[in-house]
Amino acid sequence: QRHQLPVIDVLHPDGRINCPPVPELDGLDRFEARKKAAELLTARGLLSKEEPYENSVGYSERAGVPVEPRLSEQWFLRYPKTTEALAVVRQNLISFYPAHWEKVYAQWLANIQDWCISRQVWWGHGIPAWYGADGEIRVQLDSPGDGWRQDEDTLDTWFSSWLWAYETMDAETRAKFYPTSVLVTAPDIIFFWVARMIIAGLEFKPGRTPADEDNIPFRDVIFTGLIRDRAGRKMSKSLGNSPDPLELMGKYGADGLRFGLMRIAPSGQDIRFDEKQVEEGRNFANKVWNAARFRQMHGPSEAAPRLNKHTLSIYAIEVLSRLDDAIYAIEEAYREHRFSEVAQRLYEFFWNDYCDWFIEASKTEIFSEDIRRKECVLAVMDHVLSAVLRLLHPFMPHITEELWTLLALDPSGRPDATIQFASPPRAGVLGFGNPRVREARQRTTAIYEMVQSGRNLRAESRVQSNKKARFVLRTSVDWVADELAIISRLLHAEEVVLDPQYKPAAGIPVSVTALGELHLLITGVDKGTERERLEKEIGKCQDELRTVGAKLGNSSFVDRAPPAVVEEHRRRKAEFADRLAQLSKAHEALT
Repeated sequence: QRHQLPVIDVLHPDGRINCPPVPELDGLDRFEARKKAAELLTARGLLSKEEPYENSVGYSERAGVPVEPRLSEQWFLRYPKTTEALAVVRQNLISFYPAHWEKVYAQWLANIQDWCISRQVWWGHGIPAWYGADGEIRVQLDSPGDGWRQDEDTLDTWFSSWLWAYETMDAETRAKFYPTSVLVTAPDIIFFWVARMIIAGLEFKPGRTPADEDNIPFRDVIFTGLIRDRAGRKMSKSLGNSPDPLELMGKYGADGLRFGLMRIAPSGQDIRFDEKQVEEGRNFANKVWNAARFRQMHGPSEAAPRLNKHTLSIYAIEVLSRLDDAIYAIEEAYREHRFSEVAQRLYEFFWNDYCDWFIEASKTEIFSEDIRRKECVLAVMDHVLSAVLRLLHPFMPHITEELWTLLALDPSGRPDATIQFASPPRAGVLGFGNPRVREARQRTTAIYEMVQSGRNLRAESRVQSNKKARFVLRTSVDWVADELAIISRLLHAEEVVLDPQYKPAAGIPVSVTALGELHLLITGVDKGTERERLEKEIGKCQDELRTVGAKLGNSSFVDRAPPAVVEEHRRRKAEFADRLAQLSKAHEALT
């Protein structure tokens, strides 16, 4: 075709060689014909040489033999409405998620070729073409009459699939639900199915009015990624690289499998399967179960706890505020169909904010003799667990249903109530613009950062995790005294002494925090090890100070960034400068 040469079909319909000018070859099997052709060329003195040649040859998946191209008469369809199909996406009547697939879609439509719709297979819709005895051809659904023969080919399977969005509905259902809301599919069939459904809707107009917005098949298209094996190969039965989901569910649970895969599957991106990911999903399910059982150990739950009747601690306010943040982020991710972000946000909030920090901080109040403080903590737990179970339900339907019933969290109080019909949680339980929230978050953040620093001191000083340690906090912050019991529990400390005038002996491990200097009281300190640790801390602090200083030194940043952001950077610069001075002072004391 490129050089306008005549097309020669070298194969008969049965796959044998079509070469009447050379009777010795005509009708031979292709493999036999190759040998015979070489013999004929040799006999006539026309073969100069033979040499091995490696070529890429396609093989039939079913028969396992090389595939030969053959020219044959086929039916083609010239695509209608291609300009309109491109316009409805560019005008955002149809949105793609992720959006970069719009470029692939547009490129295909801009270079579109006629669609070969005929197939030589037994099963499928028959080609609606009829042949008369005189050679006349008619294209229509029903036979023109006696003596007409229908084409033996069948339609491409996508030819019926492109009508799926509306032909699956009767007129009443179509009037209610067409256009549909969302199509979820893989990007490898964006041409085979997505584009063709859009074209079909615009061409055949099954909507309520002739307008394009009423005839597009869907509003949003979500492209999922493919799960590949560790080598990056597409999973298939022929390669035998696809894990058995029943075995995975037997090993890790259905919820663990669902959550593990959803958490690591960004929209439109392929992922490499690793059973470790499913194991993490199972571990998270165990975490949810254990946290709920811990709550159950302390009495019956309230389905609708009234938090406003309690005096909330800073830890309760902080976790409720972070739950609000998670709900806002999850709602935004759902709007953009970023389901992996929803799963990740739930994982981080529940594992880190709720279990690692709030539950551990609240154990002091749960096990105290103060009934009011205990009831307050339990009410907060009920509120958080109710919200988290509802948010998790689409990802982990089995365990959330079980715990919803076990904890009796349905407001209706009915024992047969299901979480499936529970309304999603709403943010704002603390009220909007509550001044206590900012203060509580600042204080808990400072406490948690100090506790983490203290834990690091223990690890670096090789203090066994099951051994209680003694700390001194040199601070001028007056409110810290009210939180000492909780700080001691979080640090697993025998005691934490507040001493604004404390003067440590040389070599005592110290960490400079926003609340002051935290000293770990241990004997037999290695000054060299402590000096090395302080030098690393000083280096990190200097790097942070340079980074924030560079931003504040950039007039473009200072002029264009929101005032609150600039002020936050100035506050951080002051904190890093103060921390650097204290670390340097501790380092000098060792020399």
